[in-house]
Amino acid sequence: MIEQVAVRLLAGREHSRAELWRKLCARSYDSEVVDRVLDDLIHRRLLSDERFTEQYLASRQRRGFGPVRIKGELRERGVNNELISAHLNEQDEDWMGMLHRTHDKKFGVKPPDSIQEKARRVRFLEYRGFTGEQIKRFFQNI
Repeated sequence: MIEQVAVRLLAGREHSRAELWRKLCARSYDSEVVDRVLDDLIHRRLLSDERFTEQYLASRQRRGFGPVRIKGELRERGVNNELISAHLNEQDEDWMGMLHRTHDKKFGVKPPDSIQEKARRVRFLEYRGFTGEQIKRFFQNI
């Protein structure tokens, strides 16, 4: 029964082990039984934190989120720091292209015409999860 619930949840989308554990325990399943079922799903390669991390990262990147926000969200979902670091390189130049696209989608290509407008844009990009250094470099180049 519990295994069927877990597989049904995984059929909808990938989950991290910690995320799936929380969901199953919230349904009043015994935590020891949940641990055994999840270990079996990992052994059968139906559950994978690495696969979850890859898919989550790609999904959030497509939606215009930066590395700081994605890293925090992955931590909230129980992904360990080593796995996050292996898949998320904050120094990657692709982030600058994404920052540029995210900015232009929200504000257009026109540079800010006042300090207040620039501050508003900086706050938006920080909220989206881009680093201060990335934002600084971006505004130096527009």
